[in-house]
Amino acid sequence: MQKVAYKRVSTVEQKTDRQLDGMTFDKVFEDKVSGKDTKRPALQEMLDYVRDGDELYIHSLDRLGRNTADLIELMNQLRAEGVTVKFVKQGLEFKPDTNNPMNDLMFTMLAAFSQFERELMLERQREGIAKAKEEGKYKGRPATVDKEAIGQALNDGKSYRNVAKEFGVSLSTVQRAIKALNSAA
Repeated sequence: MQKVAYKRVSTVEQKTDRQLDGMTFDKVFEDKVSGKDTKRPALQEMLDYVRDGDELYIHSLDRLGRNTADLIELMNQLRAEGVTVKFVKQGLEFKPDTNNPMNDLMFTMLAAFSQFERELMLERQREGIAKAKEEGKYKGRPATVDKEAIGQALNDGKSYRNVAKEFGVSLSTVQRAIKALNSAA
């Protein structure tokens, strides 16, 4: 039996220091990406690593994920593999051979709240962006290519593919730059 930890924060700037602080583990897996889905490298590594009899420690349910269906599927998978899952902050423990309807209810409710919280955050973000656009404060992501330089390179007789290679961008980026130049003219 091994004690395994999974930690997650949403961005590379954030730290996992406070998660499972002071606890010792045989193996720790850490992601610095959104919990919106299960396409996370350390999560996948952890799922491949844990085996029957292991204990998996996670700071809180929202660190495992932010999608109710994914969370339920992950828990079913872990329990089927014989892994005990412990959510430290909520004090919830799920053993593979034990059925606890109250824990299952709490898990499902917390998973739903976690997804709801993420959706509210995205809604607030969209509202903030819309307001900033109204006020002329939000212009989107800054341009990463010089459209005029791309246009000049094409005018010099270079092919779209050669221009893309020269500027280190995709062919579609060159096409969008030309489209933007033509619509501005």
